[in-house]
Amino acid sequence: MQRALVVAILVGVSAPVMGTYLVQRRLALLGDGIGHVALTGVAMGWLAGSAAGLADNDALAVPGAVVASVVGAVLIEVVRERGKTSGDVALALLFYGGIAAGVLLIGLAGGTTANLNGYLFGSIAAVSTLDVWLTVALAAVLLGFGIGLRPALFALCHDEEFARAAGLPVRALNVLVAVMAALTVSVSMRVVGVLLVSALMIVPVAVAQLFARSFRSTMTTAMVIGVVVCVSGLTITFLYPLSPGATIVVLAIGLYAVVSVVRPLLGRPAHGDPHLDVGDDVELREVV
Repeated sequence: MQRALVVAILVGVSAPVMGTYLVQRRLALLGDGIGHVALTGVAMGWLAGSAAGLADNDALAVPGAVVASVVGAVLIEVVRERGKTSGDVALALLFYGGIAAGVLLIGLAGGTTANLNGYLFGSIAAVSTLDVWLTVALAAVLLGFGIGLRPALFALCHDEEFARAAGLPVRALNVLVAVMAALTVSVSMRVVGVLLVSALMIVPVAVAQLFARSFRSTMTTAMVIGVVVCVSGLTITFLYPLSPGATIVVLAIGLYAVVSVVRPLLGRPAHGDPHLDVGDDVELREVV
């Protein structure tokens, strides 16, 4: 429970950071596509562990997911940039290819599709000490880049042409966003599973946008919401035999429904456009 709580807090803080940028770029489903590729990485980790004769076949599952998801994210960005196929077709290729390759490779490793269930739907109760340290490292990278480069990434996600005119390295930043999305999937995989990981990235941001008035406040509020739903969901599943990942996502969606109903009753005006954050614009001018 202690290890699970640490991982839940780290995931709750870091996943909405990347989700804020994906929502801004209207790439909310990118996490789903990368998640399916991560499943291939999990199977590759199983295959490598089996070939190496490791006692624990899934010891290399998370590192394999990290490698596969990063490679997949970079490929999707390269395809998108060169315009060889539309973004939705490229995401579809990730969806179908990731699932199919994962099932085939896990069979070659001597496992069954049942071995993938913990990664498909989350298995936070089975978090090992190695998983905790990997999560700490990946979350630190995500928060460092996601918050430290927020002015530049804000400009990129708001208006790519403006970012290019401002002299920002647009191509490198695009690749960085893709890699960060891949790392977020790898971080969140143990908590909610690859099939639900996109929800943990996007739903807290959607809730925050209902009342936040700027890009910065949207990100900060989403991080708080992410921690609250992750810790609450973990606590509930500690007391009752429920799926942690599904419970966390249902809590987040339920919170969105409640806030959607309550905000108009309180007479609150529509949330501010997260594209318009004076603070981020000032920071951007300082960077440029």
